[in-house]
Amino acid sequence: MTAPIEIATSSLRESRWYEYLVRFVLGGMATVFTGVIGDRYGPSIGGLFLALPAIFCASATLVEKHEIRRMREAGLSGERRGREAAALDAAGAALGALGMFAFAAVFWSLVDYSVAGAFAGASLAWLSTSVAAWFGRRKSRIARRIR
Repeated sequence: MTAPIEIATSSLRESRWYEYLVRFVLGGMATVFTGVIGDRYGPSIGGLFLALPAIFCASATLVEKHEIRRMREAGLSGERRGREAAALDAAGAALGALGMFAFAAVFWSLVDYSVAGAFAGASLAWLSTSVAAWFGRRKSRIARRIR
């Protein structure tokens, strides 16, 4: 039986104020980069870069750092656990990118008919693709562990 999807807010209390600042600055830089690309090459090309996980750069390193700190507080090294946590974060970002791709493809194909319908259909495509990818990854990990 699979566990339900949960939201854990405990990690919000573990972050320091400057870590949020780093995320904000890197996210802002990615947004500015996207704007420059869009201005130079047009909105169609610039829009492709909107799927850039603006905060991923900062979050992967922060996830690793938090795990190492947590393990060291328990008297362990934590280096391996930190890398594994960052890798899991990267896998989640990749699955999220699949959902974003599905959203973009459906929205692009339906927007000429109805903006509201395109948004509704694209949102449904994002949700179903992301959840299916998550369950698929979970099933493949379970199958690998059994072997």
